[in-house]
Amino acid sequence: MQSMKIICVGKLKDAFFRDASDEYMKRLKAYCKAEIIEIPAVNLPDNPSDATIDAALKKEGEAIIKKIPSGATVVAMCVEGKLYSSEDMAECLQKAAMQGNGDIVFIIGGSYGLDESVKCRANVRMSASKMTFPHRLFRVMLLEQIYRGYKINANEKYHK
Repeated sequence: MQSMKIICVGKLKDAFFRDASDEYMKRLKAYCKAEIIEIPAVNLPDNPSDATIDAALKKEGEAIIKKIPSGATVVAMCVEGKLYSSEDMAECLQKAAMQGNGDIVFIIGGSYGLDESVKCRANVRMSASKMTFPHRLFRVMLLEQIYRGYKINANEKYHK
């Protein structure tokens, strides 16, 4: 069974986001070994300088890279990534299952994104939309799309 991890910066503080995340994690157990790894966000002052932001991204990036298993397909969720449809997500999951050790890791950065070192480590740079979403909401949206991708690959009813 494929291992799927989401490495993300920050925690889900709101109960409704945690409940939604937990629901999709429960559903995913039928298709993969799913895990969420939360990296603490670096606290930044109001109106941080570019240098302060870069230092924070670097620190978060180092923590993220340490959590990536060797041989895994790494997907960096970033605004400059390629836009993916649900069918593209399903294909990404399927390709990852056949490459390396079959594991796939999705990475969600903090409010300032991901350090360039993380993007360079990624096999895929993926964007879900040109719109901006709160990271807490995006985690749930990503989980739903991963679940949808597995359902598509299993030829099961869910996707329309």
